[in-house]
Amino acid sequence: MTGSHITTTVIQGEVVISDNPATVLVTLLGSCISVCMFDPHARVGGMNHFLLPGEGAGEDGQLAMRFGANAMEMLINGILKAGGNRDRLVCKTFGGGAVVPSLGRVGQDNCRFVLQYLSDEGIRCISQSLGGTQARRVRFWPTTGRAQQSLVHDVQAIGHQEEAYIRRRVEAERTWARNAGSDIELF
Repeated sequence: MTGSHITTTVIQGEVVISDNPATVLVTLLGSCISVCMFDPHARVGGMNHFLLPGEGAGEDGQLAMRFGANAMEMLINGILKAGGNRDRLVCKTFGGGAVVPSLGRVGQDNCRFVLQYLSDEGIRCISQSLGGTQARRVRFWPTTGRAQQSLVHDVQAIGHQEEAYIRRRVEAERTWARNAGSDIELF
């Protein structure tokens, strides 16, 4: 491709939508998932990046967006607000690798979640690269649907980021469970 590009990095917990033909969305995935969704007629699309399957009930802001259901809803709604039509949405999805053994089955659970979500919502996934043991670098042109994937062999940085988030999440749940037994009445 010729011309200048506007490269935007999509990090864990983010959703980015664009109708600018110069925009290229990029991300780096381990066990996380990114869905690259677009409306080919309206030439608008976006990318999300989530770490955990399901819905982050009780979470707010950036933390909630690390959960698949929340990130998917934000992606779909963002594209629709930008002029996309739900009946024309198609996507490509990436990630869910087992790159950090201490994270267990998070990658597999993410893969199952995203495919089931797309099926339930009737959104056609025209390409996927899910699972495996390697990290992925993804580039996505949201107005055309073009996507590139590179396998990444050095996953140390991804692993540290994902492990740190899981540790914080587990500690927050433990703290909530300890405090749940408190007798507090609010009037």
